[in-house]
Order: sequence, then C-alpha cells, then structure tokens
Amino acid sequence: MSKVMSRKKLRLKRALRLRRKVLGTSQKPRLVVFKSLKHISVQFIDDIQGVTLASCSTLSKEFKDKFKSQGANLKTAEDLGALAVQIIKDKKIKTLNFDRRGYKYHGVIKALADTIRKEGIKF
Repeated sequence: MSKVMSRKKLRLKRALRLRRKVLGTSQKPRLVVFKSLKHISVQFIDDIQGVTLASCSTLSKEFKDKFKSQGANLKTAEDLGALAVQIIKDKKIKTLNFDRRGYKYHGVIKALADTIRKEGIKF
C-alpha cells in the first residue's frame, strides 16, 4: 500500500477527529457544511434526538429563486449564509456549534461562517 493518503481520506480523518468534540442539541444545533466543486450545502442537526432541524443548499429551490450566483465560490457562500440565517432565525435559534467536516477554515468555509456571524448568530 502507498504511504500517501488521498486528500479525501485525510479530510475524513480530520472530520472524525472534529466530530468527537462537536455535539448539537435542540437549543444549540450543529451547523454542518459540505462543499463540492460545484455546490455547497448546510444542515442544522440535533444530535441528541438524531434529527435534522433545517437545511439549505445551492441546489435548493429557495436559493435559486433568491440568488443568481453559481458554483462553489465566495459570493455563493455569502448568499447561502444569508439564506441559512433566515432559516435559523425562523426556528428562533441564536447559537450554533460549527462543524466544518474536516475542511480547512479558509475560502468558502470562512466566507459562509463570517456571513452567519455578521447576522448575529454565535458559535
């Protein structure tokens, strides 16, 4: 076997290490981010009950109706963050646990998190 691990395996290894520390509840759900080369998705999860409280994605109809941005770039991440804030404010949640799923905290992930923080949601 090769000693070099693929980028995906290394990311998943980081994700499992982070996942042990992050837990979501109904009052403080876990904000999970997934990104691919073309799309970004966000879920708000209550781990105690094992339920997804809300989700949004660049593929969702709500996002496509409100925003014209495409691809997994910074502008799209900011727009998705704004939509996520609207959804989470409807649920009356003010704090989150951020789970970046092993992605490095820069670029798209950072833009999404900064947009959510600007709107007054804490994590």
